[in-house]
Amino acid sequence: MSDCRSCADFSRSQLLRAAAGAGLPAVEPGMPTPAGTGLTRRAFVSRAAGLALAVYGVDKLGFTALDDGIAHAATGGRVLVSVFLQGGADALSLLYPADDATYLKLRPQLALPASAGPFFAEDTRLHWHPSLAPIATLHGEGKVAVLPSIGYDHPDQSHFTSRHYWEVGATDPRLLTGWLGRYLDAVGTGDNPLQGLSLDGSLSPTLATTKVPVAAIDGTNYGFWTQNVWGKPEDRLYESLAAIGTASKSAAGDIALQSLRLREQMLPFAGDGNTPPFKSPVAYPQSGDSQFPQQLAGLAAMLAAGLPLTCVAVEAAGSYDTHSDQATGFATDVALTASSLLAFQRDLEARGLQDRVVVHVWSEFGRRAEENGSAGTDHGAAGTGFLIGSRVNGQQVGEFPGLTTGLDVDGNLVPTSDFRGVYASLLEQWFDFDASQVLPNASSFARTKLIR
Repeated sequence: MSDCRSCADFSRSQLLRAAAGAGLPAVEPGMPTPAGTGLTRRAFVSRAAGLALAVYGVDKLGFTALDDGIAHAATGGRVLVSVFLQGGADALSLLYPADDATYLKLRPQLALPASAGPFFAEDTRLHWHPSLAPIATLHGEGKVAVLPSIGYDHPDQSHFTSRHYWEVGATDPRLLTGWLGRYLDAVGTGDNPLQGLSLDGSLSPTLATTKVPVAAIDGTNYGFWTQNVWGKPEDRLYESLAAIGTASKSAAGDIALQSLRLREQMLPFAGDGNTPPFKSPVAYPQSGDSQFPQQLAGLAAMLAAGLPLTCVAVEAAGSYDTHSDQATGFATDVALTASSLLAFQRDLEARGLQDRVVVHVWSEFGRRAEENGSAGTDHGAAGTGFLIGSRVNGQQVGEFPGLTTGLDVDGNLVPTSDFRGVYASLLEQWFDFDASQVLPNASSFARTKLIR
């Protein structure tokens, strides 16, 4: 994990994030209220899935209804995974213009040599950060769309406010629902909280809804269990499920087989305290500090188990608020994030799920082009984003504006693509859904081909 010093704004933004149902601590004047504030939260253990969940927005719906909803929800649909790089990841390090004289002048300590990372094939002015080699590999396979300069007009350099804008899909501090939450309100059901799932243990504001339930789970601690049954009786129980399912052609037999298949999928990553909690067809990177690799491994296993997921949110490894000693921790955090995302893609491919999932990687802003006096970089404007998946149109989205004419009056990279246009394109091309039902002023944002 990064040892870089974070700014006070970043620390406050983390402390003031709303816990749904718990209200807000005193928010400083001008800060938007985070999406999801005030949603009711109830603890819930699904008998159908063996998951301990925090379910949001289910004031009047009983646990039995939720259990039944999870068990009978349609599976096999498309899934969007939102991966957040918290703190403002430095665009000019993720993809760096090695031979640009202005780059070398602005970053005498942080500039990377051309030999450090390979050329970015779609714009040879740029090189991949060496720690992004796993993403470069996927890009070479046509499975990554790169957004080298993404943001929005009139950028806000507050972690709290800029992140809020990305989460709600609008530069509106008053919105209390997430952009994916509003999509789920339109297409989701009232009895399947797994349709929107946060893997970080608390509600992701991106998924905040008003009409349908969504859930949060500690993405490393769950397993399939049967109440008051364990040991040999439990083994016999699951043996009988197999017999019932095979012998019966009824709905009950189908349910028995489904339950058995689910148990078999969940059992390998239940964990016993001595072995890793998840098993998968591929090796994920090991990290004692970050849960991110295990969270992605668990997500792949949940998809393979047939759980009815549609929108998933998770924070990536590390912290990218690199005001000081940026080179020290940045490379480590990027390497763990990138290698975990490569493993996740390979896991999906090994399970035959690769055409069902698109991963969207984003950060609230990029960093200032000029390094500061602490061998770090301060808050900027446009950042770098990625879309990953076998169905992704693996082409560059928007141009790199360069450092001669591509910096604003504050010395920040100007955006050449707008995050709301990316959201609109994903809604329409991945989910086949009218973006105007979710995004304010959706028609004003340019679309680009993201899905093939």
